[in-house]
Amino acid sequence: MVREFELPDVGEGVAEGELVSWLVEEGDEVSEDQPVAEVETDKALVEVPSPVDGTVRELHVEAGKVVPVGTVIISFNVEGEESEAPRASEASGETASKDEEPTESAQEQASEPAGVDSPDHAQVQADDGEAAGSSGALGAETDEVATPQDRVFAPPRVRKMAREEGIDLTRVRGSGPGGRITAADVQAAAGGGPTGGGQAQTQESGGTTATADESAAADDGDSSDAGTEEGTADAASSQAQAQTASEPPANIESADREKTLAAPATRRIAEEAGVDIDAVPTDEERDGEAFVTPEAVREYADAQQRAQEADRAAVEAGEPVGTKGTDFAEGERERREPFKGVRKTIADAMVESKYSAPHVTHHDEVDVTDLVEAREQLKPRAEDRGIRLTYMPFVMKAVVAALQEYPEMNAVIDEENEEIVYRDYYNIGIATATDVGLMVPVVDDADRKGLLQLSSEMNEVVQKARERTISPDELRGSTFTITNVGGIGGEYATPILNYPEAGILALGEIKRKPRVVVDETGAESIEPRSVLTLSLSFDHRLIDGAVGAQFTNTVMEYLENPHLLLLE
Repeated sequence: MVREFELPDVGEGVAEGELVSWLVEEGDEVSEDQPVAEVETDKALVEVPSPVDGTVRELHVEAGKVVPVGTVIISFNVEGEESEAPRASEASGETASKDEEPTESAQEQASEPAGVDSPDHAQVQADDGEAAGSSGALGAETDEVATPQDRVFAPPRVRKMAREEGIDLTRVRGSGPGGRITAADVQAAAGGGPTGGGQAQTQESGGTTATADESAAADDGDSSDAGTEEGTADAASSQAQAQTASEPPANIESADREKTLAAPATRRIAEEAGVDIDAVPTDEERDGEAFVTPEAVREYADAQQRAQEADRAAVEAGEPVGTKGTDFAEGERERREPFKGVRKTIADAMVESKYSAPHVTHHDEVDVTDLVEAREQLKPRAEDRGIRLTYMPFVMKAVVAALQEYPEMNAVIDEENEEIVYRDYYNIGIATATDVGLMVPVVDDADRKGLLQLSSEMNEVVQKARERTISPDELRGSTFTITNVGGIGGEYATPILNYPEAGILALGEIKRKPRVVVDETGAESIEPRSVLTLSLSFDHRLIDGAVGAQFTNTVMEYLENPHLLLLE
């Protein structure tokens, strides 16, 4: 029997993912729970296991494609059971059968925006207190982490760049955190020539150089000539060059439908040509709905290409056109990337936070000379147990003590029910800068753990966040967030709430500053002291300014006198 397997829901708030790579090929035998694919969401890089024992029948999604949860990505022939007849071929624009309509529905969902359930990111330029090279900063030391030998860590945009340049990422040594491959690594590899077996190459036609994207399109599509008057024409131009007539054809008006039926092969043609399939005109219907054929898509793409060429000719002639600013001539120093994934999630969370909660930020500074000395004394003992002790666990303990004294700071507003929810558990989020954006891994029940346990768990989840191996469960459920701008040399900040939390505390860099010190006799002297700056942002709907200041003062008291943390 054929068993179709859909992309599973890998976590709350995740509606789609990029299929980074297949770990199996068609015809391979697999066992239950064997990883068959790597999928990267806006929160983590996860391995998708096989649900059955059997043989891989068909891979339905190409590596690098972004697909919504629920889309069929692979099918298996289940061992010991009779296989069903294969589905009707969809190649060459054949009409989709009724059995394929669920697949069409899943394809249509790909164009819908993915919802963000619980934001994982709500601060700008923060670290977890472990940025390397920040002298005097919180947790300035960072250990290098080797890249696992069986996995390549790279964000989607870097993988796309590698595919375009024909670079084999398994041969590229990453310079990012945890051995993660960055755009600079791919560019460096490309400068020395392709390291993989990629097909990116340069084609020249009529003295014009085609880009790698256009060359791939010419190989895969119906084009007989990859060259155009502009070497960097958009995807529609590079995919729709079956005709090269000197005169533009009659303008074809676009449609505006909410639903369109088409075979998956037709949808792939539309996607490759950069055409909105709901805008393709058609007179054909299936089951009362508009039905689009491959020929209609190609005809519409041709018309769009010629219209764009006419617009470019008008620009060269000095005539205004309606699409000014959307196309860029070859050689201009600009580039575009899809606004999606982690960066899109961060942006959505920022907007929701700023528009939902009126922010107020309270600033102060605290003398942490005794804290610095206490950490230096405890650091060797922690290292003996294999734990790297930074300042962050001390701050976490101080914050928890202050939250217990001022429960409003640990509360949340339930807007739907118009209630204030006071939480008697303390899950601390640690804002962590990664090469794909800001993440907030969470240390649960911080009030029940000692310094060394807090340090060990924090180091673990922070490293997993940087390697994109962290699970969605480890990125949600925080009640208060701490972010460290001092890790990159900052002092003060106005951090944005990790909404719907009521507060977030930003830590600055520990600096040596002159301070007036009063001894036991009352005599004053000026001495160099270690000073830490604090920036507390809070939801002014729930927290009054006085409460915010008192909360900060309590945190300062514990940091000035670290021996008080022994009581917590």
